[in-house]
Amino acid sequence: MSEINWLAADELAAWKGMALMNLQLSATLGRALAADGLSYPDYLVLTTLSDHEDNRCRVVGLSDELGWEKSRASHHVARMRERGLVEKQRCPTDQRGAYVVLTDAGRRALDAAAPGHVATVRQNFVDLLTSEQLNAVATISSVVLTHLANARD
Repeated sequence: MSEINWLAADELAAWKGMALMNLQLSATLGRALAADGLSYPDYLVLTTLSDHEDNRCRVVGLSDELGWEKSRASHHVARMRERGLVEKQRCPTDQRGAYVVLTDAGRRALDAAAPGHVATVRQNFVDLLTSEQLNAVATISSVVLTHLANARD
C-alpha cells in the first residue's frame, strides 16, 4: 500500500475553507430561492437552459455543464416537468434523444427569482471580495473545473 500524502496545514486550511464555503453558500442560496418556490438545483437548471439557444439542451449536456450524473439530471428534470418548469421535446436528429426545454412557467419562475438570487450572491460573496480576489477565484475555478471536465471524459 502506498503512503498517504496528507495535506499540509496551509493546504488543509484552503481545502476545508473552500468546502465549507461551498456548502454554506449553497444552503444560503437555497433558503433564499425557496421563497420563490425554487430549489438551488432548480435555479441552476433554469439558468443553464436560459443560456442555451432556443432555451433547450440535451439531458447529457445539462448533466455535463452542472457536473451531475446523468441519472441525477434526468430525475431532477422529471420533477421539474411535473411542476411545469421544463418540458421534453423529441430530438429530430436522434429518435432516442430529447431536449429539455424551458417553459413559459419556468421563464417566469426564473425571472421572478433572479433579482433576489443576484442580491443574495452579492451580499454573501461578490461584495465581500476585492476585484483581485474575484479574479483569483475565477482563475482557480476555471483550472479546477477544466480538470474535472477532462477527468470525466
